Order: sequence, then C-alpha cells, then structure tokens
Amino acid sequence: MKKDVEFGIKEQLITKEKIQKRLKELGEQITEDFKNENEPLIVVGLLRGSIVFMADLIREIRLPLEIDFIEASSYGEGTQTSREVKILKDLRSTISGKNVLVVEDIIDSGFTLKKILQLLGSRNPKKVSLCTLLDKPERREVEIDVQYIGFEIPNEFVVGYGLDFNEIYRNLEYVGIAEPSVFE
Repeated sequence: MKKDVEFGIKEQLITKEKIQKRLKELGEQITEDFKNENEPLIVVGLLRGSIVFMADLIREIRLPLEIDFIEASSYGEGTQTSREVKILKDLRSTISGKNVLVVEDIIDSGFTLKKILQLLGSRNPKKVSLCTLLDKPERREVEIDVQYIGFEIPNEFVVGYGLDFNEIYRNLEYVGIAEPSVFE
C-alpha cells in the first residue's frame, strides 16, 4: 500500500474552503429551523462516513443538542451496494417525541438511508430531518426526502472528508475524485 494519503486522487472536487463555507450555511439554516423547539435536537450520525462532517456541522448549530450514532452497511468492501442493509450499531437514546436530524456523508442509491429512516420513523419521533454532505441524484434508485444538502455531485467515486474506500482516505480535508485504478 502507498504511504501517501493522496495516492490515487484524480482531482479535488470540493475544497476544504468550500466545505467550511457550506457548513456555516447549513448550521445557520438548521439553527433557524429548530430555534423554537423546547427539546434538544437529537443529531444522529451514520457511522462511519458521516463522523467528520457531523463533528464540524454540530459546531455550527447554535442550539442545545444531543448526539447519537447508528451504523448500517450495504457495501462491504466494494463500490456497489449489495441492497442488503444490516444494522451494525443501533441508537443508545430514545427518540420518541423528539426532533431528529440524521447526518449522512453521501446519498447514492438511497437504499441504506431509506431503511434507516424507516427504522427511526417507527420509533415515533416528533420529526426526522435529513442532512447530507453529498447528494448524487444521478444514482438514486429510491425516493429520499432531503432537507439539507451540502453539495450535489456528479456520478463519480469520491473519497475524503469522511468518505472512504476500504477505510482509507477518510482523513483528507477535501472531497476528491478517486482514480479508477484505486477501486478496480
């Protein structure tokens, strides 16, 4: 394995500066949308890809909030979804009657997220909203209602800023397009 963290990156798709600017905008919008609520906002990150985005996003939300995590998998070690969604880690907190903001790194086909949203919806939350760093609508196979979108991107295999290929590249400060040789 190459030791250079940027090995195999064809180009930067979204720079660190653009991400930081968009984070502030999303934080302001979410703050405005939930400012009149009495209960803390429950922010649920989808592990593992969302953790970098979520950590930066919650610092921009000027409201009382709690965090929790859920982990699901439908990819394994490949780049295509298997369509079999497995819950690997469930929430620790109760969300009944509470506002929930689900934070995702990227919405691709939508299968995994649809399963997660159905699961959370079955627990009687007051409201479930969705925030994603990246939206790839060209690949969507199921309808997903997204309230907060960082960036809409083309149908490219992207890594960085939490997104990985076989657990590598998550620590890049930007979102980059991977060379096909990286994942073929």
